[in-house]
Amino acid sequence: MKIVCPNIRGSPEFPVLSKEGDVMIGGAFSIHSKITQPSLFYTERPTAFKCSRINLREFRFAQTMIFAIEEINKKKDLLPNVSIGYRIYDNCASTLSSMRAVMALMNGDELTSGNSCSGQSAVHAIIGESESSSTIVLSRTAGPFQIPVISHSATCECLSSRKEYPSFFRTIVSDLYQSRALAQLVKHFGWNWVGAVNSDNDYGNNGMAIFLSAAQEEGICVEYSEKFDRAEPEKLLKVIEVIKMSTAQVIVGFLSHVEMNNLLEHLSLHNITGRQFIGVEAWITADSLVTPTSFSVLGGALGFAVQKANISGLEDFLVRDFWETEFQCNDTNTESVLKTCKNNPDLFQLKGHDDDLEKLRYPTNIYKAIYAVAQSLHSILKCSDSQGCNKALEVKPWEVVEALKHVNFTIKNGERVWFDHTGAAINRYELVNWQRGSDGSVQFRPVGYFDASLPSDQRFSLNTEAIIWPGGGKELPVSVCSESCRPGTHKVLQKGKHVCCFDCIPCPVGEFSNTTDSNDCKKCPEAYWSNQKRDECLPKNIEFLSFTEVMGKILVIFTMFGLLLTLIVAILFLMNKDTPLVKANNSELSFLLLFSLSLCFLCSLTFIGQPTEWSCMLRHTAFGITFVLCISCILGKTIVVLMAFKATLPGSNVMKWFGPAQQRLTVLFFTFIQVIICILWLTINPPFPYKNMNYYMEKIILECALGSPIGFWAVLGYIGLLALLCFFLAFLARKLPDSFNEAKHITFSMLIFCAVWLTFIPAYVSSPGNLIVAVEIFAILASSYGILFCIFAPKCFILVVRPDRNTKKHLMGKHNAN
Repeated sequence: MKIVCPNIRGSPEFPVLSKEGDVMIGGAFSIHSKITQPSLFYTERPTAFKCSRINLREFRFAQTMIFAIEEINKKKDLLPNVSIGYRIYDNCASTLSSMRAVMALMNGDELTSGNSCSGQSAVHAIIGESESSSTIVLSRTAGPFQIPVISHSATCECLSSRKEYPSFFRTIVSDLYQSRALAQLVKHFGWNWVGAVNSDNDYGNNGMAIFLSAAQEEGICVEYSEKFDRAEPEKLLKVIEVIKMSTAQVIVGFLSHVEMNNLLEHLSLHNITGRQFIGVEAWITADSLVTPTSFSVLGGALGFAVQKANISGLEDFLVRDFWETEFQCNDTNTESVLKTCKNNPDLFQLKGHDDDLEKLRYPTNIYKAIYAVAQSLHSILKCSDSQGCNKALEVKPWEVVEALKHVNFTIKNGERVWFDHTGAAINRYELVNWQRGSDGSVQFRPVGYFDASLPSDQRFSLNTEAIIWPGGGKELPVSVCSESCRPGTHKVLQKGKHVCCFDCIPCPVGEFSNTTDSNDCKKCPEAYWSNQKRDECLPKNIEFLSFTEVMGKILVIFTMFGLLLTLIVAILFLMNKDTPLVKANNSELSFLLLFSLSLCFLCSLTFIGQPTEWSCMLRHTAFGITFVLCISCILGKTIVVLMAFKATLPGSNVMKWFGPAQQRLTVLFFTFIQVIICILWLTINPPFPYKNMNYYMEKIILECALGSPIGFWAVLGYIGLLALLCFFLAFLARKLPDSFNEAKHITFSMLIFCAVWLTFIPAYVSSPGNLIVAVEIFAILASSYGILFCIFAPKCFILVVRPDRNTKKHLMGKHNAN
């Protein structure tokens, strides 16, 4: 059954460059970058679109396609007896023209009227386009007919969908990798405050969406995200105003080279310079952006570009061979070439132009695409070196699609070509930097690379030292909303602003942060305290009442002075032991009392110094036992006074019941009870060294914990009980005759003793830290001095100053006088 082709209404679309062959490959490039639409009067047929402003880079793509085809046609091992033809269209950087181009590529340009036609496409594959939006138009139109479309630079991740674009392939990696690499690049340099501008098309919108998502994951804040289309000058002006008002010094431009050129013109016009641009492969190496004023705006720009690769013979073809063979406008050429010459006279301006050859990068991708189609055709036509290709076989577009999925070959410069499951080739981006050459020209210097085929932790490589930043300096630009918070501070977000805008607040006392930009401060461990900068924790100072500090020295002096006084009194009593005064005051108990007072003074020394397990047990037990010994002696003396008075009464025989032996037993008995209490305390729950962190946050008080509070208060209570008993008995004996009477002195000593220790209790409970120890020592010394002075001072006065009174006669006379 033959298919009848209807008439084509309107004028057919003719290619810019074409050549017939056994198999045909179509091409669509933006050889011109500006299109002027005709006026629409709706009364006559509109005139054709007018294209202007030659795009040299896109023209090089078309030349490269022809070069690759001519090279294959000369080969004997690839499609040996099959010639490849081409039809190349100019879409003038317009999606509308792209639609016209793809329709022309599928239909051909012959006017058909009622003749039968095969229904086959005029081309077996289409190479193009450069921009993602135009490529989407191309792929969606050609897709239903299963015509393969291979793009050399359309990177939109949306084209990876095999469901929507089953016949699409590309010799470049998708923006999924580039967009994430941009976020990693921005983070690498510490820029967390950036602006973003993208083309308002599929390429820009999809790429920017991936970048914004990746930036959020990397902790990068985007101050603004603006977009515009090349046909919307009012939106472009808004973008310029946003950039002028922004504080972000880094701008990520996900733009096609046409939009970037428009943005560049306005930035130069408004003198917006000094910003760090981060670019994409679509414009970072676009030669059309290099103008006398562009470097002031884009100098120092960083961006990913298609890796440059040299193809032998290409440069000679672009500059010379193409003009001599493929585009020689004279009478010997075919009608189609002459028509191209007539319709595109501006192309002749490019003849002999070679300034851009060093910057060409995409031609390698076009070269790979042509060879991929050739390899597919070679497989479909069952070609061999001996018999050639079976030209009788009819090549169907869907067969080319299937063959492309399995191609795997190496081109002459050593690069391997194959397509992954999304139809994309895995290749490598170069990171380039806009720099001034020694001759003043703008150069795109490689400073690193991004290889999507490597493991994720090895994909990115960067030579920071080779980068020249905006302004021509080597100093890294800073682009942050807020300066980093130094260690010792933490971030507090500013209300209603991005998370990158914050204030740096010093860490509270006892907390620290040892990293930059800490979100919060950490508490120091219990035994540590933050330093003044709050950036580390230091061990807390451990304090205790030591012999070296002033308080310790003062207490030691008073202790030794009291001990010295006690020894002096003892010596004085020893020297006068046979005198009436010493004998009358029970010399044995007096010496025992002086001995116990010496121990009381000495036990205060156990409270000074670093507490240890043994010192804690010793200080409290020694204190308890020595004071009970002291009070027991005073109690014995008091009882002796009472008994002696009773003994002077007629018929009394009481002294025989309270002689020296009974006095000793009394002292031992009372002391033994305290010893038992102390033993029980030490056995059940003894005192122990304790690091007290409750009183002071910044230091540790090393003290002796009581262990059992009951034990401590039992010891203290027993001393208090004896002191009260002694005070009571002495008070009863205060009016006895003076020759027997120490009761007054004992009364006053016990009064002082009780007052000191009653004052001690609230002072002990309320005193912080090592002041507790000082209060205990003060109580010990005060009560010891009170006993020493009240009991022994009057006697020492007589022995030293008034020895004339130290006679039995005087004592008895005084008694008689009374």
